Amino acid sequence: MRTPRHSSRYGRYSGGPDPLAPPVDLGEVLDAVTEDVMAGYSPDQALREFLRRGGRNQRGLDDLARQVHQRRRDLLSRHRLDGTVQEAKKLLDRALREERDQFLRDARMDPTDRQFREMRLDALPSSTAAAVTELSDYDWQSDAARRNYEQIKDLLGRELLEQRFAGMKNALQNATDEDRAAVSRMLEDLNELLEKHARGEDTPEDFERFMNRHGDQFPENPQDIDELIDALAQRSAAAQRMMRSMTPEQREELMALSAQAFGSPELMSQLDRLDAALQGLRPGLDWSGSEQFEGDQGLGLGDGTGVLQDLADLDALSEQLSQSYAGSTLSDLDVAALARQLGDDAAVAARTLTELERAMRDSGYLRRGTDGELRLSPRAMRKLGKSLLRDAAGRLSGRSGRRDTRLAGAAGEQTGSSRPWQFGDVEPWDVTRTVTNAVTRTAASGADPSAGLQIDVQDIEVRETEARTQAAVALLVDTSFSMALNGRWVPMKRTAIALHQLISTRFRGDALELITFGRYAQTMDIGEL
Repeated sequence: MRTPRHSSRYGRYSGGPDPLAPPVDLGEVLDAVTEDVMAGYSPDQALREFLRRGGRNQRGLDDLARQVHQRRRDLLSRHRLDGTVQEAKKLLDRALREERDQFLRDARMDPTDRQFREMRLDALPSSTAAAVTELSDYDWQSDAARRNYEQIKDLLGRELLEQRFAGMKNALQNATDEDRAAVSRMLEDLNELLEKHARGEDTPEDFERFMNRHGDQFPENPQDIDELIDALAQRSAAAQRMMRSMTPEQREELMALSAQAFGSPELMSQLDRLDAALQGLRPGLDWSGSEQFEGDQGLGLGDGTGVLQDLADLDALSEQLSQSYAGSTLSDLDVAALARQLGDDAAVAARTLTELERAMRDSGYLRRGTDGELRLSPRAMRKLGKSLLRDAAGRLSGRSGRRDTRLAGAAGEQTGSSRPWQFGDVEPWDVTRTVTNAVTRTAASGADPSAGLQIDVQDIEVRETEARTQAAVALLVDTSFSMALNGRWVPMKRTAIALHQLISTRFRGDALELITFGRYAQTMDIGEL
């Protein structure tokens, strides 16, 4: 029996954050935060400042906000909203051209009838909507002209439905009378369900019954009536904003054309009823806003509504990225909307910033005080002190950092470590390490063990000792205004923290006190400094 083959496809992971990505590195964040704290920011402000500007290889909120603003500006500068009217005009011009060509081809046509028809076509108003209405009872002689004219009604019906139901335009292309009747029944049932919900009389069974009948027309697959209303209301509000964004002439022309949708004014009546119900159920949405479009690419009703929805998404993202409202955190970011508008890379950058913020708050580097304000924790202070001490030691090359002592003849205290013996060392041997080194060397050389163990100079290790003294150390720090005025404020704090770290870790037996002086002297905790 032949084993069936299974083909595999590999591609870029797109299911969210990379599950194999290394954990976020907080070192750069902590360095930036502590630097800003020393410059006078609060830890919370410093963290927000880092998230705003980003790091060496990390895009910040400001960069994402600039992209959002650019995307919004591009949408407004690229498009205009008369696409449906222009498409209807093209279909009408094509129908009139086909009809006049038919007059020339049909030699059997009565001359008086031809002349009457030509006069009627020549007398059509310049307004596309008025001309379409004028021709509603016209007896077309050309089949091609009749089809083009009927396409205008079909186009308007599909565009009006696309405004409220995304995907309906393509679904109803070449629709039959039965398809249109099914849409009409869906609208009737939907309006009844929404009005019943507004009165508080609906049940979950009503929603289930509606979805069983018409669920194939809702690709969003709402799970309850609230999800259904949310999806429909956002689209409907965008359609209202689109109408308000048109010029008065465009709006008047479109409203006149809409009466011809599917050849029946009933569709507009049902849609008006739907809009009214949705606005009553979701009054908090923006139903009255408008935008200024300045481009030359015409948008149909459906596509225009989609662009207005995109603009609403971008406005919401702009507010989320600003983090300017009370209680704002990066967890408020709608990462799915960011991916839709700016792409996956922007979404990855936002997720990383969110993870950095969460990790900084959960890592123990920041601690909330009794007054509710964030402060650097002792752990963060120790890490900062080590970093500043390394930086200071690097600048003072050739200095050992040890304290001189005048005590002679004292071996000092053992540190617990050992090292190879060097000429001149007077420290005691580390016998265990010395014998172990001799055994290891003898075994590696293949010598006969019965000859005894020979200790060589290179085997000898001595115990490290350290001469220690105790002192009372007063670390004086100038905190007068002149330090800030002359640009010495941050260097002073860097030096003070480095010295504090050196004394508190290297000479733990010392009595250490930090004293600041400006108008008067006072003792101060290093964290407070």
